[in-house]
Amino acid sequence: MSDLRFQQPDGDAALRDWQHVHNVIIPTHVLSLEEVRERSERHHLEIAYLDDALVGCSTVRPPTDDTLTATVIARVLAPYRGQGFGEALYRRGLHRARELGARVIETVVLSSNEDGLRFARKHGFIETERYLLPGDTIPWIDLRLS
Repeated sequence: MSDLRFQQPDGDAALRDWQHVHNVIIPTHVLSLEEVRERSERHHLEIAYLDDALVGCSTVRPPTDDTLTATVIARVLAPYRGQGFGEALYRRGLHRARELGARVIETVVLSSNEDGLRFARKHGFIETERYLLPGDTIPWIDLRLS
């Protein structure tokens, strides 16, 4: 995994890479490039590449309330799962959330993403809520690090 590199999206090409991973992993909530730009201003986004191949992306939503709760989301494209790339993205996101003052860590996974749920549970996350957003047919699952 020594060839794995991370970068924050710093232009349209990188934002499109982050957008691609997000939209493949979460097809029920496709984001436009403008929505990704807006997210990059509020959240810490990263992209992972293996050499020049796009592997995955992550999001850290900083703590914003008195509970000091941050959300860490790691996404890995299917061909790269099970090789430690999700672990690397998750660890970096967790570190960043703690740097930002988070005391509580949460994540959110689309219920149809069995690999993502398995990963979250393996890393100590416990389900706290299932819900449907307006117009959705597949539930979201909020999980909290125990």
